[in-house]
Amino acid sequence: MTVQELIDGGKFETVHAGEDTAREITGLFCCDLLSIAMGRAPAGSAWVTVMGNINTLAVATLADVACIIMAEGVELDELVRAKAAAQGLTVLRTELPIFDAALWIHQQLHG
Repeated sequence: MTVQELIDGGKFETVHAGEDTAREITGLFCCDLLSIAMGRAPAGSAWVTVMGNINTLAVATLADVACIIMAEGVELDELVRAKAAAQGLTVLRTELPIFDAALWIHQQLHG
C-alpha cells in the first residue's frame, strides 16, 4: 500500500499530504516515546502516535517513516503543521484509538 492509498482509504483525515505520497508503506509502528521511536521505527513505516509536537516531526524525519498518523483526536498546532509542510511530511489524523488505527492499517497491508 502506498501513502496515497492510505489517504484515499477514507479512514484518516489528511493534515498534510507530503511530497512522496507514492511511497510504499512497508510496515507499521506504534509508539509514543520519542526516544524509542527514534531508534526503532522502521524506515518506510506508518507511525501511529499521540505525540503531536514538533519533536515528533524530527523523529519521523530521522527514522525515515513513510507517514505519521495522529490518533485519539490529537490535533497539531499551526507551528507544527507549518513545519510538516516545510519538511514535506505526510501527517494524517483520526479519532480512533492507537490500536484501532494500527489494526486497520495492518489489515490493509496484510489483507
